[in-house]
Amino acid sequence: MKFKRPTIPLYIIAALLFGLKTYFVYRFMFDIELDNSMQELILFINPLVSAFLIFTISVWFNKRSRQMKFIRYTAFIVSFVVFANLVFYRQFTDFITIPQLFMGSNMADLGSSILTLIKPYDILFFADAALIWYLSKKQEAKLSVAYPKSGKVFALAMSLALLAGNFFLAEMERPQLFTRAFDREYLVKNIGLFNYHVYDLVVHSKTESQRVFADGNEIPEIQEYINEHIKVTGKSDMFGAAEGKNVIFINAESLQQFVINNEVNGEEVTPFLNSLTDDEDTYYFENFYEQTGQGNTSDSEFLIENSLYPLSRGAVFFTHGGNEYHALPEIIKEEGYTSSVLHANNKSFWNRDGMYKSLNIDNFYDEAAYEITPENSVGWGLKDKPFFEQSIKYLQSMEQPFYTKFITLTNHFPFELGEEDQSIDPYDSNSNTLNNYFPAVRYMDEALEDFFDQLKEAGIYEDSIIIIMGDHIGISANHNRAMSMYLDKEEITPYDQVQLQRVPMFIHIPGDGNGKVMSEVTGQIDMKPTILSLLGIEAEDDLYFGNDVFSDNRKGYIALRNGDFISDDYISTYGMCYDRETGEPIEVDSEESETNSEVESQNGSVNACSPISEKVATELSYSDNLVYGDLFRFIDFDDKEAVK
Repeated sequence: MKFKRPTIPLYIIAALLFGLKTYFVYRFMFDIELDNSMQELILFINPLVSAFLIFTISVWFNKRSRQMKFIRYTAFIVSFVVFANLVFYRQFTDFITIPQLFMGSNMADLGSSILTLIKPYDILFFADAALIWYLSKKQEAKLSVAYPKSGKVFALAMSLALLAGNFFLAEMERPQLFTRAFDREYLVKNIGLFNYHVYDLVVHSKTESQRVFADGNEIPEIQEYINEHIKVTGKSDMFGAAEGKNVIFINAESLQQFVINNEVNGEEVTPFLNSLTDDEDTYYFENFYEQTGQGNTSDSEFLIENSLYPLSRGAVFFTHGGNEYHALPEIIKEEGYTSSVLHANNKSFWNRDGMYKSLNIDNFYDEAAYEITPENSVGWGLKDKPFFEQSIKYLQSMEQPFYTKFITLTNHFPFELGEEDQSIDPYDSNSNTLNNYFPAVRYMDEALEDFFDQLKEAGIYEDSIIIIMGDHIGISANHNRAMSMYLDKEEITPYDQVQLQRVPMFIHIPGDGNGKVMSEVTGQIDMKPTILSLLGIEAEDDLYFGNDVFSDNRKGYIALRNGDFISDDYISTYGMCYDRETGEPIEVDSEESETNSEVESQNGSVNACSPISEKVATELSYSDNLVYGDLFRFIDFDDKEAVK
């Protein structure tokens, strides 16, 4: 008697192939940290669980053709979702959020960057989907199923039970995973990419409703916290040091601190900026951190103008560009300042033309204000040297005193620069991104030096202060192997990764004579109160989360958008607490560990970081409330009693 070999249904084959492929991507293409065998197990099962749930839906189609059609189209759709996240991750070391899907107007400017992120071998990514397509066409009768209703219910119940088991293990591994979800990597690692996207959709719907139901009752609590924990008493010694002067703020694209006073191929990378670190009129902050989220440069602008944190999902410029704010340009306008932004790019990119109105910026000089030709542009647009050169006439025409911000372009991923503009040779490593970064940075350094000379020739220099700040990192964690080679390290540790978020920040005050290197921990959240203090402007009733960088009694820590932080003594990241000076993990008696801490650690070394971690979580939450609820619309800053 012959026994017929049972045939595995196509929906199970599709789930296995897709689940294993996704695990491969998790394990070898995403840079996901795994600390123990439990995390490895969860990472392995969650793509299989998600795939089984997705493809099990097909059993509810009674017609074979519809069942097969659902499976083959689903195989391509879910593969594309993973692939899109992979391409995004290659640049940002992060995962796509719902708000970013509404930022499609940016895509036209991202063309060349995206192409550099797609690899020839990526076509193999869709091999399983192609196989499923073939089988669904050729083996429809053999691989389809016709379960009775009880069988359909059982298949669905089984998939939901597996999902519940995945969530149970995830909660064991990461307590309060959903209520303290600052870090998207933890979500993907524990519940999978697709469940993360479902969670993100739920969160997006919740946050979108916050503005509708906000009534301003949250403001007194936020104000009380800021008054008690953020605002400092007294004025710094630098209060009014630049009173009445113009403010020229340069957002230096992708400029990281590791290139300052460093070399490549035996040559200085940034000779001009290096000279500023020793300049008697310059204050150089060597422990200044970028704090952006998914909005990159636009997030750095948001931090500068508002001293509020960017959002954990998407870019504030897009998602809440129509909000009311009490931004820096609005405050200094009351003191007679005009404000402007100069950026030789499309005015709608990152919704700048809309957001700048909300920030009360008077003028925006976009690409239409510049003469851009194929010869003077590269990559994202006008090169930095002609950009500064063409901008001088606008500065000369501005009513003084003015506050104006320059946003550079040349040192932008993928760091394209022709040989005619390269003053130093590229680095030699396995990363073309890092290799090309150094000539691009040198070009920007030369452009900044030329700009200083142009300001002097135009008679603007002496009456201005010049602030140069790196807006965000340029070299992501995807290039850690090359970075470890350049920095002469065995590997880039989580501690090192946080330290690589340092960006240069220079405050140049002509004639000051007291410039020095500042070692205090500072960040982009501090720029608004610092500029106001330098100009001698008091904003006692303002709502903000930063401090004057020159103040002696600052709060003593800088929060990152994912809930990590850097303090005078510690760095907290990936659930570990490190000594900031040495980079060594801080070992604490495990009996003292707080299991419910946001930065809970497996080895109990979190204790020293727990108190600050709680403050960081509170600050991020209050800042989010101000943005999501559009709470500034309820405050009349002309009525002093309304904000006390």
